[in-house]
Amino acid sequence: MRQCDARFATQARHIVLPNPLHDTSKAATASSPHVTPDDFVYDADARTCTYPAGKSRYRQGESCVTKDYVGEHVRGAKRDCVPCTLRAQCLRTPDTIDVRTVAVFRGRVEPGTLQPRETHTMRMKARIDSTSGRAQYGRAQYGRRFATVEPVFANVRHNKRLDRFTLRGRTNVDGQSKLFCLVHNIRKLAHAGYAA
Repeated sequence: MRQCDARFATQARHIVLPNPLHDTSKAATASSPHVTPDDFVYDADARTCTYPAGKSRYRQGESCVTKDYVGEHVRGAKRDCVPCTLRAQCLRTPDTIDVRTVAVFRGRVEPGTLQPRETHTMRMKARIDSTSGRAQYGRAQYGRRFATVEPVFANVRHNKRLDRFTLRGRTNVDGQSKLFCLVHNIRKLAHAGYAA
């Protein structure tokens, strides 16, 4: 939506604002002494994974499913992992574990199948990226959010101070959300002169 709308062409300038509500840039994190999954490079075409020490291994099987996530598993070789200089940083318990196994996930699947799970976000992206969604009418229809519902969210979050819910559970959060929306609507009616 934002990539095909000319109104968002200058949105990058808002990232550097000092206001924490507008600053979405990531703070620089200190480098960890441990080897993280980001340190492994997986090549999907060659079906290999390059370990931080430079050794490359082939994947074990195709489309392995772990807790509804599908991906590939790569297991290091004993001849490479045992004498490795990064062994203490790579393994949690180097005294009991011989090799490092890396899982590269591609996404979620329906339980019991290898069919990709379609999330609400995926459906919304498909709807916006469709022909009618990219048309001027579709953009105008979606763009009306900026004048209808987004100011309500900003008012409830900033003015009413509902930065996060203080209750737990779907029923409690729903009640707290409706209470804040009720306060918002009462204030609108009061400013419109209905309270007199």
